[in-house]
Amino acid sequence: MKRNDILWKSILEDIFDDFLRFFFPNADTLFDLERGFEYLDQELDQLFPPVSDACATRYVDKLVKVYCRSGAEAWLLVHIEVQGYRDDTFADRMFTYYYRIWDKYRKPTTAFAILTDDCKHYLPYQFEQACLGTSLCFKFNSFKVLDQSEEVLSESDNPFAQAVLITKTALIGKRLSVEELYRLKIQLAKRLLNRNIPKWKIGRLMNFLQFYVRLGNRELDVEFDLEIDRVVDQNKIPMTFEETILMIVKEEGLEQGISQERLARNTAFVRNLLCETKFSQKEIARLVGVTVAFVREVKRKL
Repeated sequence: MKRNDILWKSILEDIFDDFLRFFFPNADTLFDLERGFEYLDQELDQLFPPVSDACATRYVDKLVKVYCRSGAEAWLLVHIEVQGYRDDTFADRMFTYYYRIWDKYRKPTTAFAILTDDCKHYLPYQFEQACLGTSLCFKFNSFKVLDQSEEVLSESDNPFAQAVLITKTALIGKRLSVEELYRLKIQLAKRLLNRNIPKWKIGRLMNFLQFYVRLGNRELDVEFDLEIDRVVDQNKIPMTFEETILMIVKEEGLEQGISQERLARNTAFVRNLLCETKFSQKEIARLVGVTVAFVREVKRKL
């Protein structure tokens, strides 16, 4: 899988609650975010198996089960495709995903296309078909990164907005010299520190920035890494899995004196429950005595 595919799959899971808040201002009343999310990517692969050719184009796709506040067992599906280049069959593919998801789950589904390409006039948003009096029009949410205002994104404390800004920076960077892009990348990294965002999420965004905006210059890459290390150390930003877990414990207001031994034990307990039971993330968090964010981070590393 391409590097950008891996980065997008990872960041979407890291900040999926912020993704929902970005597109739905009433997300906290519409969805039961504390209940966590269930990522159904493997099921999506079964519905739409990837091609066997290892050299063929791959796509970033996510299928997420989200619980609603309208009832104890009320839930819907969120399907996300991240598309990085012009493809005239893209809308067709979005519709194919939709009807196969519906055929399997028979649940409401909202579909999103996150377009990260640099083609100004490429904006697929619907699939239409008509034949002798029978017609179909399938519309999906289409979000063009290139069209987003850098100023608006810069002012937002929503982590997903910052991920979009990082992506647009990579697009803009194609027109800049490597020195100009380096300065822009450093500025973006430093501005992240002033956001009203949990530090563990800033750490994830830093990783996204570090690898998504590529300089293509070994000396500047090394210089940037050194600068990021200084920034991370000075601001105690978690970058590793263990550091992230510790930061979640701290930011969620759990016991401040939690020992490394207890932390490792809780992590192992959560991992076993995720692998060997069908408990929801919220149920596991209650059983172990940790937060849903803690469970979600352990699950992400399985």
